[in-house]
Amino acid sequence: MVIKLLQKIFNIRDNAVVSQPKSFTQNPELQQISSTKPKASLEPLSSVTDSVDVSALFYSLLFPVREKDQGGVANNLEKNVIGDVERALSSPMAIAENVLKLPTRMAELDKKLGDESADIKVLLELMQKDPVLSVEVLKLCNSPVFKRSEREVTSLQQAFVQLGRDQLRRFVTTSLVREMIEIKPIYYRRFGLQIWRHSMQVAFLSSELAGELSNEDPDTAFMLGLLHDVGKIAIFKMLLDGFNLADPGELPCSSLFRQVMTSKSLSLSALLARCWQLPASFETSLNALANTSAKPTERLAVVVWQANLISECSMLHQAGKLDEVCLNRLIIDADLTREEFDLFHEKLKTF
Repeated sequence: MVIKLLQKIFNIRDNAVVSQPKSFTQNPELQQISSTKPKASLEPLSSVTDSVDVSALFYSLLFPVREKDQGGVANNLEKNVIGDVERALSSPMAIAENVLKLPTRMAELDKKLGDESADIKVLLELMQKDPVLSVEVLKLCNSPVFKRSEREVTSLQQAFVQLGRDQLRRFVTTSLVREMIEIKPIYYRRFGLQIWRHSMQVAFLSSELAGELSNEDPDTAFMLGLLHDVGKIAIFKMLLDGFNLADPGELPCSSLFRQVMTSKSLSLSALLARCWQLPASFETSLNALANTSAKPTERLAVVVWQANLISECSMLHQAGKLDEVCLNRLIIDADLTREEFDLFHEKLKTF
């Protein structure tokens, strides 16, 4: 049973530009955002503002569409995957045990990292038994997003001294969760890399926004942001299997499939959270996010909703898939000024 860690810490169109809309803490620039922006209101919206379907457009980053959008008509590949998704929603434990299995050593490491009395030498020795984990943690320490100084971190001992127990705990969790996104190399750049980058951005933004919006625990917000798209990861693994049965060159190209990838992937994320025995609040927040027709009102879900929107806008903006009118409308939906978005965007480009 994944205990203390999971109690504490833890959407494609073609490349055309859309012209009409539908519907982090050590960084000084981000501290400036938090210190100058008044706390956002959590009053519920009656409906999502008329703006661009950014979650569906986001899939153009994953699939370079070569076929005409088929609207609500699914092709054979999509039909097979949609059938797999429905079966997964009926039997999520099979996905949790065979497709996206949460690393069992996560609980042991988190328990020791969360114990202030634990011997740090014993803790580091435990981490060093997993060379892949050690390398991934050091990569995070030295990434542009998280590095604390110009001096490169070269050991776990040094990482502990520079980062502290809490931040090292978050990096260990991130590295272990990343194992679940393992995808065949020929597909990783198209699918896995973009989804993992988005998940990391949403986790980072969620932790930054948590205290500002709702006084939620930043570690809890980070973990929810990191895991909010695990359902999408599971669906993409089903999609890769579907390629073996599809006609050559066949790709997802219908609005129906995009709808499945938005709402049903979040529903699957919620079910996986239950199967992994995460705190009930995780399932509640993910179910709130799965209702894509309205902005959520549950506090933690609001944080991740906003972080998700900012990340999707940033990635689409960087790829040149949003014009300025559309982008500015979405920034308003995200309750940011253009200046605040630009600060976040510059930071997110380093992920």
